[in-house]
Amino acid sequence: MTPLDAPLSGIRVLELGQLVAGPMAGTLLASFGAEVIKVEAPGGDPIRQWRTVVDGTSVWWRTLARNKRLVSLDLRSEGGRAAIRRLVPHCDVVIENFRPGRMEAWGLGPTELEALRPGIIVCRVSGYGQTGPHRDRPGYASVAEARGGLRHLTGPVEGASVRSNLSLGDSIAALQAALGIVVALVHRLRGGGGQVVDVSLLEAVLGMMEGAVTEASVGANRGPSGSTITGVAPSGAYPCRDGEVVLGANGETLFARLCAAMGQPGLAADPRFAGNPARVAHRDLLDAHIARWTRARTVDEVVAILADAKVPAGPVQTPAQLLEDPQLRARDALWEVWVDGTRMVLPPVGPRLSGAPPRRDHPGRGLGHDTVAVLTELAGLTPAEVAALTGG
Repeated sequence: MTPLDAPLSGIRVLELGQLVAGPMAGTLLASFGAEVIKVEAPGGDPIRQWRTVVDGTSVWWRTLARNKRLVSLDLRSEGGRAAIRRLVPHCDVVIENFRPGRMEAWGLGPTELEALRPGIIVCRVSGYGQTGPHRDRPGYASVAEARGGLRHLTGPVEGASVRSNLSLGDSIAALQAALGIVVALVHRLRGGGGQVVDVSLLEAVLGMMEGAVTEASVGANRGPSGSTITGVAPSGAYPCRDGEVVLGANGETLFARLCAAMGQPGLAADPRFAGNPARVAHRDLLDAHIARWTRARTVDEVVAILADAKVPAGPVQTPAQLLEDPQLRARDALWEVWVDGTRMVLPPVGPRLSGAPPRRDHPGRGLGHDTVAVLTELAGLTPAEVAALTGG
């Protein structure tokens, strides 16, 4: 990738903090050319040891730390903080996701950072934001998903709330953080100064609630709906001989195509299914008709039939099946890398730009891989000073 190909080339980001939301925001920026310097504590980011570990390092780390320069510093020591202060003047953005007040306690709050680098953009990701009565509470994605309403709307109509086996709250917050940073950079480019981007996991989840909150304000309280979605039919998951398929045919033309594809064109003229409100009122009966048809066929057969009929449908796939998905492979969406002799596949982390392909420089590397280079190049330390600081 040349500088002209990279929209964020020339932007240097200092990424502090650990785990998911803040680092994922850095990953998104690095994908489009920003130089992201990730600072880890001497023990490393905990993500390095989470879930599937190969040769001592989590494979998730390879995705989350891709394209970043990795520096190991102890921010709890004055020497580590002093090194940060020498790096800040060379940076455009600082990302941190510590509990509110921690950066100020270290003398690295927005006021201090602005003094070191006028015009700097400070992105702060936390559970509840930098203000309010609950700002000091620890925040986790799972809690934000619950408090923000997402868990209430997820799962079966009856029974306990359900979570996706992912940290969605963190990912949503990371997207907001990356967007906020880019907007702040554009604002600065147009003559504005630096500013703080304050991202709350709770508010990030709240922002994904579509019309549910506004509906509640007028007395309509949406609840969980299993594999369907409130107020729309047919739309949901249906059983096949060898798995499940999800289809949506709530528009009148789409519904007529679905009925014809199932060999039951008369259903489209049935008064019980004429128009979306009627279909919603008779959802159970309609779903039973569709399920009888899908249950007699394989997933591939249903998807092929509905593709020919131009009805949106797709299989419920496992992560292993995604590795072989022909659409993803055709679009080169899966990045194959080799790490110490082990083949790994990294998923995409951002949108696809016609004039700016995402960077694929390297997967996440070892702890402190770039410590010496960064601290000598940018902070002006000598190799001996770096060694004394890091114990190397």
